Amino acid sequence: MSIQISPSPIPNSNVVSLTSTLLDRDDYLTGLLNQVTATKTEGWLQDLREGAANWVRHSTIPTTREEEWRFTDLSSLRKVQFNVKTGNYASLEFDILPEAVNSRLVFVNGVFVPELSAVADLPSGIVVNNLAGLPVVEQQAVQQYLAQAEGAQEVFTALNTAGIVDAAVVWVKKNVVVEMPIHLVFISVAGETATISQPRCLVVAESGSQVSLVEEYVAGKMPTPQEGGVYLTNAVTEIWVGDNAQVTHTRVEREGAEAFHIGKTAIAQARDSRYTCHAITLGAKLSRHNLEILQTGEQTQTTLNGLTIISGKQLSDTHSAIALNYPHGTSDQLHKCIVGDRAHAVFNGKVFVPKLAQLTNAAQLNRNLLLSSKARVDTKPQLEITADNVKCAHGATVSQLEDDEIFYLQSRGIDENDARKLLINAFAAEVINQIPVPSLREILLNTVNNLKSLTNE
Repeated sequence: MSIQISPSPIPNSNVVSLTSTLLDRDDYLTGLLNQVTATKTEGWLQDLREGAANWVRHSTIPTTREEEWRFTDLSSLRKVQFNVKTGNYASLEFDILPEAVNSRLVFVNGVFVPELSAVADLPSGIVVNNLAGLPVVEQQAVQQYLAQAEGAQEVFTALNTAGIVDAAVVWVKKNVVVEMPIHLVFISVAGETATISQPRCLVVAESGSQVSLVEEYVAGKMPTPQEGGVYLTNAVTEIWVGDNAQVTHTRVEREGAEAFHIGKTAIAQARDSRYTCHAITLGAKLSRHNLEILQTGEQTQTTLNGLTIISGKQLSDTHSAIALNYPHGTSDQLHKCIVGDRAHAVFNGKVFVPKLAQLTNAAQLNRNLLLSSKARVDTKPQLEITADNVKCAHGATVSQLEDDEIFYLQSRGIDENDARKLLINAFAAEVINQIPVPSLREILLNTVNNLKSLTNE
């Protein structure tokens, strides 16, 4: 397999400097660390965890004084004391995708639930399992990839690594084409006290392989639901795309109304590889997604489609970084935000094109639709280019629903509320319709259509 760990990190990534924080320990972060490290493991995994825990002990929770976090205030997070919660959740309800009825892993509060999972009929050449369920030989192979992606020292990523007990593992062998999507479901169940879970996912696509993933974060539907439950999901996904391999990745975040969600997706793309991400953000009181792509070979293709839909007092932050370190790379990014009520959306997208990355073609666009006079968006698309033979462009737009468009639909017999809903759906559908799983497209389109708060001032 030709995936290699690149010696060139992503510039300006969210890595916390160990030397700068040695004298500024964070008692709150230490409390979180003690919670997630209470369960011990053995061997190489425990060594990995202890190394990450040592880093966390000398780190701090980011504040708005830091450039990468200046629009996302985590002070509300620090007011909550989170605890690890486990239990028997075999009766949980969630959306089962018919396309992935026999290719599904389910984790609840970070713990694998075999009763809800179904992987018995997978074709040969692909491994879909939890880390603890892998044979010893396959666990040894996992060691060279787990927690080896760039940005591993970012504070929330390191906290996740320090608490790894299990993980979802998808490994596609050389030249294997997987027709069915792999559905990874991470469910969080709130308790009487605030809970923390740390889902972990590792995907390795060997050279020449093809696979489609659906990674979904949802709030649990219990037979006797506990409304308003507070919890924190701190998720990390690492994806290694081998030479001439193709990974299509759909990430859906539909957490509970009082939830906190912090996610990292780190991708390494080898020569001639193709990676496509459809990132949909709908839930959580406060959410942050760090999407980092590192090119490790020539002629890669990267496509990033994002859609954020928030209302009420939600805050959703998307930070992306694409490091195109080799020639002939192509990247195309479109991120759209629909913001209603007093919600606040943040987008910061960076594309790095150093001198060695000649003949790069990179495009980045952030489009925002504000549905209320009190809705807010902070957008900052960035290109950092030192190569002199490239084609790169970036931009951002912020707009509201046009009165003449609403009037036109009303003149055709559509009332104002339905007219607004049609325009909002059309704005969102540009991203949702590109998702390759029909049943998931239908679920998301219905979800957007039923978000009544978006159509009211």
